[in-house]
Amino acid sequence: MNDATEATAGWYWQFNRKQGYKHDGTTRTPNTTWISSINESSDWILLNDPCALELGAGWRIPTMSEWTNVDASGGWTTWTGPWNSALKMHAAGYLFLSDGSLYYRGSNGYHWSSTQYDATNGWYLYFFSGLSNMSNYFKAIGFSARCLRD
Repeated sequence: MNDATEATAGWYWQFNRKQGYKHDGTTRTPNTTWISSINESSDWILLNDPCALELGAGWRIPTMSEWTNVDASGGWTTWTGPWNSALKMHAAGYLFLSDGSLYYRGSNGYHWSSTQYDATNGWYLYFFSGLSNMSNYFKAIGFSARCLRD
């Protein structure tokens, strides 16, 4: 649950963007110009959903309601809940919204939902050693995407 390696963390996505990023702890790949502000009134559309793009039809990012229900029914109060569940959710950290640099890998987990909060913020599930909850934050931050299949 707290492994800070690239292989365990996986990739990161900005809200409603096709492009995924990996980070080796020093360098983000691809190291293209980072989008530091996203302002669009839209949930994550299927054409940009990394789950559908990488895994095919029937796969998608969970909605805010689905994450809320999973978090509540799991009784998750710390990061051991998401890790010990069938989902094996990892504390992958995030890529910072201003420049795509890596923060909190191995200590905090952040997973996008497909639901926007408003034009600049999206809903996500987060957890760390003392808490698991839903919140919203800037769409330009790079969070993990956990896929589900219908």
